[in-house]
Amino acid sequence: MSNYTGDSFKNLIVLAKNNNFIEPEYYDMYNVKKGLRNKNGTGVLVGLTKIGDVQGYDIINDKKVPKEGALYYRGIEIKDFVKGFQDENRMGFEECIFLLLFGKLPSKSELDEFNLLLDELRFLPEGFTENFLLKLPSKNIMNLLQRSVLFLYSMDDNPDDLSVENLVKQSLELIAKIPTIMAYGYHATEHYFNGKSLFIHPPKRGLRTSENILHMSRYNSKYTTTEAEVLDLCLVLHAEHGGGNNSAFATHVVSSSGTDTYSAISTAIGSLKGPKHGGANSKVKLMMNNIKDNVKNYENKTELKNYLLKILSKNAFDGEGLIYGMGHAIYTLSDPRAVLLKEKAYKLAKEKNNIKEFQLYNDVESITKEIFKNSNGKLMTANVDLYSGFIYDMLNIPDNLYTPIFAAARSAGWAAHRIEQILSDKKIIRPAYKHLLGNNIYSPLNQRSFKKEL
Repeated sequence: MSNYTGDSFKNLIVLAKNNNFIEPEYYDMYNVKKGLRNKNGTGVLVGLTKIGDVQGYDIINDKKVPKEGALYYRGIEIKDFVKGFQDENRMGFEECIFLLLFGKLPSKSELDEFNLLLDELRFLPEGFTENFLLKLPSKNIMNLLQRSVLFLYSMDDNPDDLSVENLVKQSLELIAKIPTIMAYGYHATEHYFNGKSLFIHPPKRGLRTSENILHMSRYNSKYTTTEAEVLDLCLVLHAEHGGGNNSAFATHVVSSSGTDTYSAISTAIGSLKGPKHGGANSKVKLMMNNIKDNVKNYENKTELKNYLLKILSKNAFDGEGLIYGMGHAIYTLSDPRAVLLKEKAYKLAKEKNNIKEFQLYNDVESITKEIFKNSNGKLMTANVDLYSGFIYDMLNIPDNLYTPIFAAARSAGWAAHRIEQILSDKKIIRPAYKHLLGNNIYSPLNQRSFKKEL
């Protein structure tokens, strides 16, 4: 076994720290756009898209002017899209997939045929469940999703073909199968790591994606219409968020190299896993549990505010100094997804006698806004993760499925961005990095001296 406790390894850690850190002043010196952000906080323009648009401010005289947030799917505002299918008492995610991939709202006959196609594609290849998901379970379902997507490459007769026909085929296969992989992976994790009984429920034809997720992930397959409708809304709101979000941009970058669909979507899943991206919804749940454990009376806003200040000063929770579920790179006054989910969360909380819990989330939102406004004048808005985690909790969805559900939804947006990248921009994405060291001299091994860095 390797020795990771001795002085030689500690010396390597010091070298790694000292020789891989770049002083902040160099970024200003060379006008580097850290995080691909301009000085005024706007994103650096690196591409064009017809798929999604995220609006959270106006630029007037080179300054960001805050405004209420808006999200568009193929030019249709998300609140109008949601109202449209909900007014007709329909699930909306399948219609959303169609719109994102093909750029138009489907007719009734197109949507019916599309649902039949997805029904057929939800089933996993023969032997996949037994030989891959059950024999190689993972403690982290996002990790399992990544590996599973890559494994599907080996079961594709034509995995590297970049024709539109093949891209659409692969995209639909993955969008349909990821919820099944996620559900089976969850049960494998519960069985092999937590000692619970193993349940494998095949997808059901005629059920929509949200219904199948609840059917496959629950041991008894039972769910209510309200639960399916709420989860469907979450899927729609998570499906797309413009080309600049981290996982969509990762999809663009990897796809620009000409690699296969499975590698590109696996890369996007890895991006989404991070706690600064899709993993934030799980962090919200952990943070809220931490607040309840450490604030004697969290209904008292003064006590709650004092603890939130401790979190922000890195003296509580995970030491990162972040209020998870608050703040966004683009939205300033409001995140339209959070607005829609908060409305649904309140109704669900009333149904489930959980208003006290809802009030905690609402108070965290309002107090955090107040803290930032009073300390530095910065506008802080709740983002989609604040209320999505709360909704999943009320739906009795295990917290290790929060981010995988996000991935199942966002696979539609990733697939659309991949097709757009391959068809529209043939150049490999290759930005520049400024090298800071001068020329160094290679010295023979016997002339090098050892310097202890500890």
